[in-house]
Amino acid sequence: MGQIYLVRHGQASFGSADYDQLSELGFEQARLLGEWFANSRQTFHCVVTGDMRRHRQTADTCLSVLPKAHRVETDWLTDPDFNEFDHHEVMVRHRPEFEDPEAVKRFLASHPQARYAFQEIFLAGMSRWMSGEYDADYREPWPAFRRRCVTALQRLVAGADKSQNIIVFTSGGTISTICQHLLGLSDKQAAALNWTLVNCAVTKLLYQPGRVTLSYLNNYAHLEWLGQPHTITYR
Repeated sequence: MGQIYLVRHGQASFGSADYDQLSELGFEQARLLGEWFANSRQTFHCVVTGDMRRHRQTADTCLSVLPKAHRVETDWLTDPDFNEFDHHEVMVRHRPEFEDPEAVKRFLASHPQARYAFQEIFLAGMSRWMSGEYDADYREPWPAFRRRCVTALQRLVAGADKSQNIIVFTSGGTISTICQHLLGLSDKQAAALNWTLVNCAVTKLLYQPGRVTLSYLNNYAHLEWLGQPHTITYR
């Protein structure tokens, strides 16, 4: 039986002009994950990343910690079908004024519980995107994103040996959508799950011919063992 480790990228630069860049803490989270893999003597036969910068930065930082004997010496695979959905588009279709990054900054600065207020607005934006009523407004409607994520998983499994350990560096929306497919979750449950995934958390899948199952979801024990709550982030 093979194993697939889906890794959500480390904390990105929320609220900045370039979100697709790990924060200082994001690099630290990736390093801690690499140490966890090294301590558990984990070996990977295949490494896959989306083609977003935060995916590759997380992969580079995490896997550089592994002992040389545990590193994959073959070329890494880049599969853009493991990319995240367009957060910016989902938000601005719901709140057009947020097209301007300065408007987002002003909004965050004006609320004492800014992240919670932003969460409510973003969830409303996702609800609009997932409703099916406005598909023509989006470059990638929700059904197309969901199909892309599931197809990426199926293609990965189809091309893998039956007992490989595969690690995929991807994003929260992609992971929650794959879990939706495996567990038969509703769209509303998938959206709620997406919001709970921790930066640099690991979701493990087991696969064999014709079958993929969930082993564990959103494991971030490697961030908890330090006893420093600030290392656990969601955005």
